[in-house]
Amino acid sequence: MLSVISRARKSLGRAAFALAAVALAACQPATGPGAGGPTVDSSAPVIVALLVPSGSGQASDELLARSLQNAARLAISDLGNTRIDLRVYNTAGQPATAQAMATKAIDDGAKIILGPVFAQEANAAGAAAAARGINVLAFSNNPDIAGRNVFILGPTFSNTATRLASYAVRNGKRRIMVVHEQNTAGQLGRAAIEQGIARAGGSVVGVGSYEFSQNGVVSAAPRLAATARDNSADAVFLTADTAGALPLVSQLLSENGLGPAVTQFIGLTRWDIPQGTLALPGVQGGWFALPDPALYQQYQSRYQTAFGEPPHPISGLAYDGIAAIGALLKQGRSNALTGQALTQSAGFVGVNGIFRLRSDGQNERGLAVAQIRNNQVVIIDPAPRSFGGFGS
Repeated sequence: MLSVISRARKSLGRAAFALAAVALAACQPATGPGAGGPTVDSSAPVIVALLVPSGSGQASDELLARSLQNAARLAISDLGNTRIDLRVYNTAGQPATAQAMATKAIDDGAKIILGPVFAQEANAAGAAAAARGINVLAFSNNPDIAGRNVFILGPTFSNTATRLASYAVRNGKRRIMVVHEQNTAGQLGRAAIEQGIARAGGSVVGVGSYEFSQNGVVSAAPRLAATARDNSADAVFLTADTAGALPLVSQLLSENGLGPAVTQFIGLTRWDIPQGTLALPGVQGGWFALPDPALYQQYQSRYQTAFGEPPHPISGLAYDGIAAIGALLKQGRSNALTGQALTQSAGFVGVNGIFRLRSDGQNERGLAVAQIRNNQVVIIDPAPRSFGGFGS
């Protein structure tokens, strides 16, 4: 118990920056109808701008920038005769620089912008590109910046919550309690879960929260467990992540009488990263969602072979963006990169599985549902391979 609390104390501290980044709202969210787009000649190389966070002085940003470039080039090599002229622009992770680089890229002939990573950057780049009729496929997962000419490629709380809630309700877990942190990320996660449960036809039978600190989790756990029992909850849907409160909150809820034998734990975030999380006693039996593992493992292996290092977890979004652009250009239409084309209902296939872009700038991804059993990840509902089975 003491080791779990010690780990959680460190995790809660490390998580502060990550959660702030997830919750970061853009200054001027892009809203409005779906974007148009430029005319392209798909018989000639099409210029695609890739905006990466290099130049910030942070080693983590340099690693991410390199991995995004490598992933994009790997995707281009898979396109066959479809020709993309990739131009890379460094943003230093700064909105003003991202805006300037987006303008420069369009001046250089870019027909679409891939990136940048951070929400305020993407918002600034989107504003610059909107004035020129160019669409942006950002690596952000922040729905606040999606819309008009900005499409986000990052996995969203809404998509994950809907997938898991649908699976839960279909498997008899209809009475669900939501447990979240008392911060912006927790509130966003709570809203996504509640909407997902409503779409799936389940019932939110209780909502509980805790202060985002070690003492906050410890003091709240008995009350949260009692609420779940009093409301006969079939499942508890947690917003906590592995870098934050998950190790402690899952353990303490279990010690207060909840757990897979009584109440199913469901996680809004990935519970398999880092791998050491799989050994935690509180997450055993828990459900979470993840991209198609078979496809992503193939990507990891190919990337390692090609570049001599493992890919950054976010890098697959650059591959997916190029895969979508290439698939549209292969159709040979002059309107291949318009908003209407980007939001085709059939979607695309990337290293994370199937995905499609919505007219509101958000995305839908086909996810697998996994369970942690004996410290290992077991797929209990495979990711769909087409949108005919999406969200099933």
